Amino acid sequence: MFPIGDDNTDRTITPFVNYVFIGINILVFLLLQQLGSNDEFSYAFSLVPREVTTGVDITGVQVVRDSLGNTGEIRHFATPLPVYFNFLSSMFMHGDIMHIFGNMMFLFIFGDNLENLLGHIRYAAFYIVCGLAAAFAQIFMDSGSIIPMLGASGAISGVLGGYILLFPQRQVRAIIFSFLTTVPAFVALGIWIAYQLITGYLTPAGTGGVAYAAHIGGFIAGLALVKVFAIGRKV
Repeated sequence: MFPIGDDNTDRTITPFVNYVFIGINILVFLLLQQLGSNDEFSYAFSLVPREVTTGVDITGVQVVRDSLGNTGEIRHFATPLPVYFNFLSSMFMHGDIMHIFGNMMFLFIFGDNLENLLGHIRYAAFYIVCGLAAAFAQIFMDSGSIIPMLGASGAISGVLGGYILLFPQRQVRAIIFSFLTTVPAFVALGIWIAYQLITGYLTPAGTGGVAYAAHIGGFIAGLALVKVFAIGRKV
């Protein structure tokens, strides 16, 4: 499922925070990660589960072995700040152009509606909290991993969780199974989370790639917390 747009006719504010989050992600990718080619920056500021659980910054070439017995090498660079800072920095980094393009499309389409309902400050806090929850979920599922985690998808998954709960009938234009169609949000995002659950279950721990546990954890956090952040707002 890939979203194209949704119904914004009830939006009454300009989603400045959402635009700022998108801008930060793009600037980090362009200027600091240099379109993903600056490995020293990307590996230094990405989140590594074993660094979090041990408090030790891993450096140098590390050999990784997945559950299928395949091996590979990852070169870690020193983190100039405490490794726990990377909970935040990793939320604004991406692996390649398609990674950031997909994430920013989801954020652009779904984030403005939540910001409109929650307000600027609450939306900013909600986004960051969901991103943290997503990271903790991935670390819990694979605490010994030395494979770096980076990307806004955990926080965005929280946005999707909040969106599907508050706007289940909102019409979403999306490409689903190669067809462009318009469906209620609970259908579009229901397909998305079902895919995350199934693929996450089938993907062996330690194989790298997409952090499905982070997506699922962020989504659950969004479901659980959005009404807390919406207290006093018209829902």
